[in-house]
Amino acid sequence: MSGGPSWILYVDMDAFYVNCELRRHPQLRGLPVIVGRRPVPRVPTRAVVLSASYEARAFGVRSAQPVGQAARRCPQAEWLAPDFELYDNASREVRDWLIARFGSAFPQSIDEAWVSVSCSDLAECTQVAREAQRALSRSLSLPSSWGVAQNRLVAKIASDRAKPGGVVGVETGRLAEFLAPLSVRVIPGVGPKTGEILRGVGIERVGELASRPPAEIRRLLGSWGTSLVAIARGHPPPEPELATGLRSRSVDRTFDADLADPARIEAETVELAHRLAGALQQEGLVYRGVGVAVRWGDFRRVQRSRSLTGATGGAETLVEQSLRLLRELLRAEGYGRNRPVRTLTVRAERVSSPGAKQSLLEEFEPASFR
Repeated sequence: MSGGPSWILYVDMDAFYVNCELRRHPQLRGLPVIVGRRPVPRVPTRAVVLSASYEARAFGVRSAQPVGQAARRCPQAEWLAPDFELYDNASREVRDWLIARFGSAFPQSIDEAWVSVSCSDLAECTQVAREAQRALSRSLSLPSSWGVAQNRLVAKIASDRAKPGGVVGVETGRLAEFLAPLSVRVIPGVGPKTGEILRGVGIERVGELASRPPAEIRRLLGSWGTSLVAIARGHPPPEPELATGLRSRSVDRTFDADLADPARIEAETVELAHRLAGALQQEGLVYRGVGVAVRWGDFRRVQRSRSLTGATGGAETLVEQSLRLLRELLRAEGYGRNRPVRTLTVRAERVSSPGAKQSLLEEFEPASFR
């Protein structure tokens, strides 16, 4: 690679849980496969699908779908019980591979990460991504999709557009042009409810959003609306500096349809906590606090957090405390009103290396949830 400006390569592993399983069950390749707890006839269950192969997705199976519904849509599917230790180990393999090839890697979740490279232009950087994608598949037998841009948010959107198994690059001066024909739903955080609100004023595509005055969208969506218009116009938020003293890390999920079932909300919280714990373990990090945030279907957002007695790592404490905080939050909000959940966030607070010295409490102002 030649010297030049910095570019982001955003790596999104395709159907990650399923493809981790296919490495040890190669006989299932090409078949519809669902990772989740197989439903038992006439036995009620609140379990949901964690991941589905593209063959299963062709029948309408998707993640976070009730397993009973998935079984009806794809009765011939092969079901595999989730193995989070397997997925954590595979995620660590991917991270180590990226570090060996690029010198560093920054996990965003158990199945997503990004690296920074210097290239003379987009064409060179896209070729770097293609070569790395092929080499990663050869080395680890895990397929991936890659997005290339000079901004992480745009690179993530590009990786989504590349699925499955592609590479999409976006020239910096053509961000607005790239985004314009896409649904507003491609912007991270824009879920069904936001889409409905924007559609109510005649906005379905990013280009239509870009043409509206920021003040109009702010009246609809609050301060976030101003940021959305800026993104639509090709001005995403600047890249944050990479801090050595990392203070928090979070993962979240905006659901295709708002969740009103407490058991399903808890199941999603458990999965998010496992994903976050896996990302922290890859980097050898510990945490001293846990937080949970909920954005309701009416866009109101609430959050709770708790400090731990000491630094800890792994998934057990993160899962336990996340569930406890979620239940406290739901009770405090009077969940009997059946207010549906739009976005769920799990956060690890005061993150550091195991040997890092605890700083003064005033240095750890909690960052706002996304």
